[in-house]
Amino acid sequence: MPQNPFAHVDLSRSISRPPTKDVYLADRSYRAFAVAGIYVLLALVVYILWQIGGAAMPAVHDYHLGFLTSSAWNVQTGQFGILPQIWGTLYSSLFALMIGGFFGVTVAIFLTQNFLPPRLAVVFRTIIEMLAAIPSVVFGLWGIFVVIPAIRPVANWLHDVLGWIPFFSTSLSGPGMLPAALVLAIMILPTIAAISQDALHLVPYRTKEAAYGMGATRWEAILKVLVPAASGGIFSALVLGFGRALGETMALAMLIGNSNQITLSLFSPANTLASLLASNFPEAGAIEVQALMYAALVLLAITLIVNVLGIGILTMTTKRSAVK
Repeated sequence: MPQNPFAHVDLSRSISRPPTKDVYLADRSYRAFAVAGIYVLLALVVYILWQIGGAAMPAVHDYHLGFLTSSAWNVQTGQFGILPQIWGTLYSSLFALMIGGFFGVTVAIFLTQNFLPPRLAVVFRTIIEMLAAIPSVVFGLWGIFVVIPAIRPVANWLHDVLGWIPFFSTSLSGPGMLPAALVLAIMILPTIAAISQDALHLVPYRTKEAAYGMGATRWEAILKVLVPAASGGIFSALVLGFGRALGETMALAMLIGNSNQITLSLFSPANTLASLLASNFPEAGAIEVQALMYAALVLLAITLIVNVLGIGILTMTTKRSAVK
């Protein structure tokens, strides 16, 4: 047991009091539990990687890196490749991040900068947070029966008028990249909005007062002072939202069309790694299961790389801000 560092302190003439022995022990116990929890989480991640990596190793030996550059997925001939799924995963997630990130940060500014009466802001905040509790399959059904019929006339009009642009080169006949990305943007919006609100709340009120004191308008104070001051937290929110978009499964499996093709068109069916796993795993044979586990390993690697890059960019930005 660690020794109490305050055991030999003379308290007779002191006004302030050091922690008591009980408080000191409670603090040490909490720290020990927190460290133990971190090691348990690390062990869990290593165990998951070991299990998936072990199951995927036969496919890794058979297909090597060609698995990442091939577009074939034929169970009968034993040819497997996930290039369209990698493209679909990144394309849909980036498109969803652009939409969800813009509206998530906008909502955070709207709810934290006194645009609404406090009680009404609480109601809006609660409604947005409730979106995170809706099951993914419900979002998928809503996308099929509401989103696709609603956007189909506009999508087909864009195809007729601007079909020479690669993004509108095909018509929207049903499930496709656009409805999947729109629903995905709504799914990641609560995460981005909630963390961005916390980041904006952490900016000291004196910073805002100083901006007004310098003669800044309301929007100048928000966009040139508050948002840059909270940029670290907002960037973390965007990284978390992007990570969730990469791994979203059921809604994407229902809305994206499950087509192995690489295209820029927002209205064409596509596929993602998560929807590939959800659609093929229940009926897969032994050989296909190995290929699917290889695909799961690639999805884990993409998610890990995105988070590491996000942390690296955030750390670099923070250091540059501290130097300035």
